[in-house]
Amino acid sequence: MKDKRFYRTFFAMYIVLVFQNVISLSVNLADNIMLGAYSETSLSGVAAVNQIQFIYQQLLMAAGDGMVIFCSQYWGKKQIGPVKKIAATAMHTGLAFALILFLAVSLFPHQAVGLFTTDEAIIAEGVKYLAVIRFTYLFFAVTTILLATLRSVEIVKIAFYLSVSTLVINCCINYVLIYGRFGAPQLGVIGAAIGTLAARIIECAVAVWYVLKKEPNLKMRISDYFHTDRILRKDYYKTTLPMLVVQGLWGLNTAMQTAILGHMTARAIAANSAASNLFLMIKSMAVGASSAASVLIGKTIGEGDMRRVRLYARRLQKMFVMIGLVSGICLFFLRIPVLNLYDLSPETREMANSFLIILSVICVTMSYQMPTNNGIIRGGGNAMFVVRMDLISIWCIVIPLSLIMAFVVEASPVVVVCCLNADQVFKCIPAFLEVNYGNWVKKLTRD
Repeated sequence: MKDKRFYRTFFAMYIVLVFQNVISLSVNLADNIMLGAYSETSLSGVAAVNQIQFIYQQLLMAAGDGMVIFCSQYWGKKQIGPVKKIAATAMHTGLAFALILFLAVSLFPHQAVGLFTTDEAIIAEGVKYLAVIRFTYLFFAVTTILLATLRSVEIVKIAFYLSVSTLVINCCINYVLIYGRFGAPQLGVIGAAIGTLAARIIECAVAVWYVLKKEPNLKMRISDYFHTDRILRKDYYKTTLPMLVVQGLWGLNTAMQTAILGHMTARAIAANSAASNLFLMIKSMAVGASSAASVLIGKTIGEGDMRRVRLYARRLQKMFVMIGLVSGICLFFLRIPVLNLYDLSPETREMANSFLIILSVICVTMSYQMPTNNGIIRGGGNAMFVVRMDLISIWCIVIPLSLIMAFVVEASPVVVVCCLNADQVFKCIPAFLEVNYGNWVKKLTRD
């Protein structure tokens, strides 16, 4: 252990962030498993709506991550004033996204769900779910930005506790309302949506209370969210806008995977939903590594020790490879017991199993390239490198290739899933070259 502070700081954040992300994703997984036992059509309808939620979540994450990059550097310099003003700008951005999405799905619900499937029965179930779930968007935006603010000053445990409470509340209400237990009406997808809405409201209320009353470092007040700084706002958007593009494209790419598979066969959308939810949970290992690395690298740059920044980058890459191997092995061995929780037809189950075998390999390379790009390089201030790489890899290679294989060659859904995830393999090369030989360290703070 050459630097105990490095390992202690990284793992203190990493472990909590992984568990927080796993439990947060378990909210959707609980919906899927309970609805999968209720009806495969309901499962597919919710899966389609969750793709809209996923794109929205990626945009909120970008708004929060952009704040973390800036605020962690100011935190390294022990300057609290700029952190508050950047947090206010990020909150305004998140609320704007919530309002736009709410209006869009309220005005065009059928068209929104119809982007992902042509099956009218699935669309009908998705529209019923969307009618309730759209009210979660505002609460989710506030919670996401508040937790990102806390993460930028190395406070992460509250996010874990919130996720646990959200999961418990959601599962309890789901059990009662989906199946009509204890004399309650059997509401199916509407019951699942009500459970998620109740959990998000409580989660948001606790996050607001903690930030305003208990948070020890920033001591934020409601009035702080009405005060921004023109120069800091410009700095924030200069770095965050490219990240919004990347995260939005990533979310759209994932949604298009559902859309492409859903237009191939109705069975594929259910199989992809069952496989992708487990994959996203295992992916939490890489997501946690990315978030922890971003804070660690940003804070070290703020402290001005550039030699230590490069040293940390080399150590982190070795850790990412180990995380990838563990992730891939876990996904491979968990796939069968998790799929047994779903009430799927034999053909759908076999397809989902094939998807998960492919994704267990993808996990290994993804766990290196994603935290290297989004944690080290982007956390170091060079967001444009990640933007350029994703624009080229996703929209010039992956999506065109997948569309050709799906609708021209008419390949099987298994082959299409390989194409849709190919970028997770070949992005390792530019990530390795940039982080080890490129000039990615950028000081973003103002003196």
